[in-house]
This record gives sequence, C-alpha cells and structure tokens, in this order.
Amino acid sequence: MTITIQKKTKREKIRLFTRSSFFLLFIFAPFLDIFRLDLTLGHFIIFGQPWTLGLESFQQGQGDAASAAITLITHAFLPVMAFIAIIAVIIWKMGRIYCGWLCPHFSIVEIFNDLMLKHLNRVTLWEKASKKSKGILPWMVVFFSCALMAFVWAFSLLSYLLPPKELIPGLLHAELGAGATRFLIVATTIFTIDFFFARHLFCKFGCAVGVFQSLIWMANSKAMVVSFDKPRAHACQSCDRECDRACPMRLHTRSIKRAKFTCTQCGQCLNTCDEVQKDNPDGRIIHWVNNEKAMEVDRNAPAFEVKLLTKDK
Repeated sequence: MTITIQKKTKREKIRLFTRSSFFLLFIFAPFLDIFRLDLTLGHFIIFGQPWTLGLESFQQGQGDAASAAITLITHAFLPVMAFIAIIAVIIWKMGRIYCGWLCPHFSIVEIFNDLMLKHLNRVTLWEKASKKSKGILPWMVVFFSCALMAFVWAFSLLSYLLPPKELIPGLLHAELGAGATRFLIVATTIFTIDFFFARHLFCKFGCAVGVFQSLIWMANSKAMVVSFDKPRAHACQSCDRECDRACPMRLHTRSIKRAKFTCTQCGQCLNTCDEVQKDNPDGRIIHWVNNEKAMEVDRNAPAFEVKLLTKDK
C-alpha cells in the first residue's frame, strides 16, 4: 500500500512557498544583481552595489596596517561571524530547517523523487520497484529531466561568477569561451550524476552545510525532533511504514534521534501519518516535539524494537 497525499496541509503549503521562492531566488539572484561574485571585477555584488574588503587604499600604499586590520574586521569578519551566529542559533533549536524548507538541492531531491516514483515506480535507483517499468521511455524521461535541470544549475552557478548579461548572449550564439564551456560541461555532468543516482546520498554525506547543521542539532538534546508515540504503536499495525517511505532522506522516522542524524525537518512523514490516521480520533502517531519531550526521543525504542511493536512488513 502506498499513501498519496490528496490535500496539502497548511504546513506543506507554506513549505512549498518557501522552498519554491528560495529556488527562484537561487536561479535569478545573479541576473538581478542581488548577490554574485564577479570574477572580472574581483569583488562581490550585493543588491546592485559593490562589496569589497575596503583595502584598496592600503593596497595602493596609503594608510597603515592597523587601519587595514580594523577595516578588514568591520567589513568581513564581524558581518560573517554575526551571520554564522544567527544561523547557528536557529539550527540549534530547529535542526536542518534550511535543508527542508529552503535548500534548492533538497527541492531537487523531492522533485525527482516524485518523478522517479511516477515513471520508475521507485524513489531511488537503490530501491526495489513496486512494479516493472514499461520499456525505456520512462528511464529516458527521468534521465533527460535530470540532465536538463543539471544544465540549469550549472549555468546558474556560472552566472554567480561571470557577468550574466554577457553569458546569455554568449550561450545563444555559442560564444561562451573555452573556460565557461568547460565549466558547463563538467558541472552539468556532475549534477546529472547527482540528480539521477545519488541526490539524497549527497544530502546525507556530501553536503558540508547539511553535516554542519546536523552536528549542531545533535548537540542540543532539546532541539525540535520528530517523536514517535510509543504507547500507541499498535495503531501502526495497519500501515506499511508509510512514514519511512515518505521521507526524502529514506530515514526510519520512528527511531531514536541518533538514527535521524540527517533529518531535514521537512514534515513529509507527518503529512503521511495524518493521511494514514485520518479516521483515528487520536490523530497521528508521530509529532514534532522540543525541550523536555525532545530529550525522551533518544530514550525511545530502537528501530528493531519499533518494528517488533508495529509488526512492520
């Protein structure tokens, strides 16, 4: 049995809006001069204005080392540290919330999870298909969709480094130059492999930003986490691990926190449990919890015990 969410919850609608908006921002930010690093100018562009370290006068032999150090601290070190501190506090309390609610790559993970499930009857190539695909056409649809999105990503990343106004005419007239062309070919190939073969594995093991969030989140035993209502485990007997199947990261939703190291707080497991338990007056079996209740998650039943309790298939 596979559960299909017929109606999006308010939480899922908000998440769709946030991740779609951030994905569009990721694609169009350099074209709108919101943020990019212009290698031809040698500095960042932020909201249409140049952002430098303010060391031009020192490099020209004007001013002393002390003034240059103060400028470097105020223009770079303090803003960066303040940004990291604010982000760290959010992660400390809520976990990999960026991944599940904003990250462009995780949006791709979910898009191609759905596409692969529709055409290949599986979410990843490493899982057994519920039924055999008919012919090569479904494989071609998925593969070329991944390749097309990979090219979009590669071109978007290139636009963060080179002036976008020059890139578009160069692309249309096949006059990008050797360096830019090599970048597009290599990046498109890498992203195609990522999107088609290992997109969620990259989120788990290859993304430094994701691992950084997980480490901070794991250090806080009171941080927000999905909790399994163990006394009501019998209510899961009619469900074939649909919460686990819904997880884009392929995690055991009802297990202890340590087993959910890479949880992105996307809430897909909650949505699915809502659907499975829609006729249950007590509601779903899993919930987001924090503070004292979150501390109990690490003392919850290990995965194998949960399987025995719920008679998972």
